[in-house]
This record gives sequence, structure tokens and C-alpha cells, in this order.
Amino acid sequence: MSPSSLTNDLLQLDAARECARIEECIRDQMAGRLRRKGVVLGLSGGIDSSVSAALCAQALGPERVLGLFMPEQDSHDNSLALGRMLAQSLGIATELENISAILEAAGCYHRRDEAIRSVVPEYGPGWKCKLVLADVLSGAQYALTSLVVESPQGEQRKVRLTAQAYSQIVAATNFKQRTRKMLEYYHADRMQYAVVGTPNRLEYDQGFFVKNGDGAGDLKPIAHLYKTQVYQLAEFLQIPEAIRRRPPTTDTFSLAQSQEEFYFALPLRQMDLCLYGKNHDLSAATIAAAAGLSEEQVERVYAAIVAKRRATVYLHQFPLLVEQITEIQH
Repeated sequence: MSPSSLTNDLLQLDAARECARIEECIRDQMAGRLRRKGVVLGLSGGIDSSVSAALCAQALGPERVLGLFMPEQDSHDNSLALGRMLAQSLGIATELENISAILEAAGCYHRRDEAIRSVVPEYGPGWKCKLVLADVLSGAQYALTSLVVESPQGEQRKVRLTAQAYSQIVAATNFKQRTRKMLEYYHADRMQYAVVGTPNRLEYDQGFFVKNGDGAGDLKPIAHLYKTQVYQLAEFLQIPEAIRRRPPTTDTFSLAQSQEEFYFALPLRQMDLCLYGKNHDLSAATIAAAAGLSEEQVERVYAAIVAKRRATVYLHQFPLLVEQITEIQH
């Protein structure tokens, strides 16, 4: 199998056919098991939420889709601007919910900064931060996460985190995803709508979501699609070019941060190819040729994929019961 075959054929979709299939599934799910009048979803200005919103608008009609903008003090200004651009292009209704006050009241920022000060004592007002993952291709035995801080004078430095500080920073920032999902369900409850989750296959498979936060939802229409394929659908659906050109970002920390440096440590196209190769038992040599990597690097990525699956099993689990309860029949 040639590199071009892998890149251009295996991850290539018939976008029109796939959109029609997803839209039909959305209609069936809404009319069948969910029995809701419409859908609500958060709009981040990113490609995944934009494609999900467009598919729902096509499937149900734009009048049955509500988009939520939920910025907070660390959000980038262009996230809201791009989200509004998307909503206008689709003709869907929107609501703006600034969640900064909720996060402040819950201690999100205080708890995060307390953990940061355990390794950077001078961290305070005017400082910025982000978490970065070690490069999986570098040969490091463990994919350790470091903290990058920037002083008010613009000076950056990277520091090692203790396990306790890392866990507290992650736990504190998870308030953001859980608060947004809480508001999505508020609007869903008041309108008898369903909540749309927007993970792609890479995020869903590798546990790149917060349990009971952005991992929650009543339907997840693009969870079977590789990120590369989401972009293919975006082009077919005529998602605004500014959104399609925007690099994927977590939009969680005050410093600009890509998804690669936070979680995947590898460009998303290469991650897609590696995940596809792992899922289809393709050799490291085959994927290496397609992805522009060495066989050794692909083997490291394969190992990292398996490690993340093991580490994030908990995120996918339903609540555990003492005994199985028969599903209610309708």
C-alpha cells in the first residue's frame, strides 16, 4: 500500500454521502430514543463544534438548533468571534453565557493558581500559563507534562511539575468544561432539547475530554470521524474558511496552546494516520511512509495510543452497579 493511498484513500470520505448518513442518523435518534424537540451545543469557534452544528442544522432545520457561547477570562477573543460567524452562516439561534463568575465562585482560578505557586511561588496577577506534553517522538521513556509560565514582562520559562501540582491544575481547569456542560443541560431542559457532544474519533478514542464535562452528551455525531475527515466535511458543508484554517486549540489556558502540545504531542494529520494504522493492524513501516515518520517513531506513537487507552478507561465507564438492571422497555 503506497503512502499516497494511505493519505488520500483510507482517510478520504465521500463527504456528501457521509453528511447524508450522519444527518439521517441524527433525525432517527431524535425521533426515536431521545424524543427531543431540538439540540443545543456549545460553539467554540473550532472545527468540531462547527461541523456538528452544521450537521444538526441540516438534519433538523436551523430553527431547532441552539448554539451557546460560553467564554471565560482565559478564552481567546477570536473564539467568540468565530463562533458568531458560524452561527450567522447557519442561521441558528444563540445565547451568550460568560462563565467567569461561576468559575470564580467555584474556586477554579484560585485552586489552579495555588497549585502553580507550589512550583512557581511568584505566580500571580498578570501572569499566564499553559501545560505542555513531552514530544512523544523524542524517545523520552515517559510522556511527562510541564508547566509553561509567562511573567507580566513577557518572560517565559518551562518548569517541571510535581504529581500533586499537575493533578490539581487539571482538576481545577476541569471546572470549565463541567460548567459549560451544566449550562448546556440547563438550556436543553428548559427547551426539551438534547445536548450534542462534539468529540472527533481521535479525542474520543484517546480520552481527550473531561468526564461529565465535554465528554457528556446525548448524541455525538462525529465521534466516528478522524480529525482529517472532520475537515473534509467542513469543506463540503462550507464552514467559514477562517474556522477551517484555525489551528485546533484547547482554549483552556491563558497562553495560546495547541492540542498537540497539550495532549497529542504530534501534528493531528500524523496522529490520524497512526491511529488508523493501529486500528487496522497496519505495520509501522507502512504508516511511517505515509506520515513522514521513521518506523521507530511510529512504534512509539502506537505505544502511546495503547497507553492513553489504558489510562483513560475510567473516562468511558458508566456508573458501576451491584447488579445489572434490565433496560426499561418502551
